[in-house]
Amino acid sequence: MIQIDDKIISLELFQEKFICNIAKCKGICCVEGDSGAPLTEDEAKELEEIYPKIKHLLSEDSIKVIEEEGTSVIDFEDELVTPIVNGQECVYTYFDSKGTVHCAIEMAWKQGEVNFRKPISCHLYPIRTKKLTQGEALNYDVWPICADACILGEEKGVSVYQFLKEPLIRKYGEAFYHEMEESEKILRERGML
Repeated sequence: MIQIDDKIISLELFQEKFICNIAKCKGICCVEGDSGAPLTEDEAKELEEIYPKIKHLLSEDSIKVIEEEGTSVIDFEDELVTPIVNGQECVYTYFDSKGTVHCAIEMAWKQGEVNFRKPISCHLYPIRTKKLTQGEALNYDVWPICADACILGEEKGVSVYQFLKEPLIRKYGEAFYHEMEESEKILRERGML
């Protein structure tokens, strides 16, 4: 582990290789799991506001769940998350004609229909964050369904944190990401990577 500001960062973010390979996994991370995507309170409010603008991209099942449960819910761990359909996919999934899963929120964002890209927990995946008494922990979440992402990352030589440059900057800023790059250099010099 290393520390940057009040963030405790797992060395796995520097050591492990990762590039999402949606051509292989078909976006299954938006379908598998036992709960929806973690949300901040601001994101939950944002979802409530943009729902009418993205509704046309959602399945009938998703719309039904949202109409019954809301645009966000509290899960079994007492955390604010996106609702899920039939105990599986996030309500904000969009299946294309090839069966690949996409984020309807992000599709609307790319089309200029909304200003919110998607929940930061989704954008940062496979990094999972956890609030600490003072600060935050950033950990690498190993999930077998992402095996193809690990293979592609290894082939291209791209570490987890490098792959997630854009969302890391979105959440923590350019200076934080620059510190991660500097930390990687120091770790390499010390033979820790």
